[in-house]
Amino acid sequence: MRRVGNPACRYIQVKETKTVIQQESRLRVADNTGAKEILCIRVLGGSSRRYAGIGDVIVATVKDAIPGGNIKRGEVVKAVIVRTTKERRRADGSYIRFDENAAVILKGESDPRGTRIFGPVGRELREKKFMKIVSLAPEVI
Repeated sequence: MRRVGNPACRYIQVKETKTVIQQESRLRVADNTGAKEILCIRVLGGSSRRYAGIGDVIVATVKDAIPGGNIKRGEVVKAVIVRTTKERRRADGSYIRFDENAAVILKGESDPRGTRIFGPVGRELREKKFMKIVSLAPEVI
């Protein structure tokens, strides 16, 4: 909770929430496929699975795309999450979080559809065998 508003008046409390990836979550696309934004339709990995984190695969639809790109608006794709705003605790006790929710569109099981990755990606991708994405990323955090 933090205080916002005019110092002359009392104060207004704003609850700061961290988002997890679930159905209807919108994510930025971190590759050069032509899609700019996707909307999560389903989190893969079990019939009652609700939330996804870094390294999890989702089914999504393209909500915004650049003209002339490989992927068109309305197309249903699989994507792996590479950045989340919700902090994630690591085995050494540290926490990692990013400024935005982002995903990379997949072709097949683990290969990216694009040829470039924009921005840093989480180290959890290496543990989940997304080696091609890790090698294309400019930075692994």
